[in-house]
Parts: sequence; structure tokens; C-alpha cells
Amino acid sequence: MITWLRHSKVAMWLLTVLRVYLGFQWASDGFAKLTGPKPFDASGLIMGAIKHPVTDPTGAKAFPWYDWFLNTFTNHGHATAAFSFLVSWGELLVGLGLIFGTLTLAASFFALVMNFSYLGAGVVSVNPTYIILGGILLISGFNSGKIGLDRWVTPFLRSKFPFLNNDIQVD
Repeated sequence: MITWLRHSKVAMWLLTVLRVYLGFQWASDGFAKLTGPKPFDASGLIMGAIKHPVTDPTGAKAFPWYDWFLNTFTNHGHATAAFSFLVSWGELLVGLGLIFGTLTLAASFFALVMNFSYLGAGVVSVNPTYIILGGILLISGFNSGKIGLDRWVTPFLRSKFPFLNNDIQVD
């Protein structure tokens, strides 16, 4: 299956449709946060995650490391401006990267980071679906961005930064 996702022309076209769909979802969410009537504020989400962490059936914290992370990097929920900025711009940039097929693998990776962060905060919503779709794009490697700007960007970056070269054939 992975070989088919990474090398098939049929998979390349299906991945393009999947990539553009997921990119549109991310970009529209980010754009709405940036251009809404009032600035996006992640403090409610963060405070909710700090006060009511996700627990397992026994009542123990399911993600103690994430609770520690939120408490530490938001000063117990009192400094959330950086997260508000990162969420808004992160969603928009991930979406644009996926739509245009530019740095597709990086965009897919950071989309997954955001999805898992939302899950760690207790927000289920569309995140499991986005995780599956983003995971497929990430597993598919270069083939997920071939019909897009990655056709030119990836070979250029690999020529300038040799450490980006790997054993995956770039046609």
C-alpha cells in the first residue's frame, strides 16, 4: 500500500484531491481566525484544557506531558497571545502549503502537530479525520506534492541542502 501511495500516478491524482481538500479546510479556518470581527483568542481553549484536562476512565490525566506543556508555556493560562498567533497563522500557512503543494510534507507534519495538540486539549471535532488524511499525505512522501509546486521546490531545496537528499527517488 505504501509503495502504491508513493509511486502510483493514480495515487498522485487522488492525493492531490485529498491535499487540496484538506488544505482548503485548514486555510479557511485560519483565514476566519485572522479576519474575523474580533481577533482570535486561544485563552478559552487553553484555560479549559488546563482546568479540565483529558482523563482516562480511572480519572488519571491522559496526557500529563501536554498539561505540563500548556501550564509551563502559557504561565498557567495567563500568557496565551503567542498561541493565538501561532494557531491563526499556522492554520492559514498549513492550508496554503497543502493547496499549492508547497513543502507538502512539512505542512502535513505541522497539521498533525496541531491536530494532536487539539486532541490533547480535549477538542475532538474533525481532528481524528484530519489526522487520518494528514497521515496519508505524510506517508505518501513526495508523491503527495508532485502535482503542485513541490515538483520544482523539492528538487531545488535538495540541490542546495544535501542533507535533504534521501533514498526516495524524485522523478
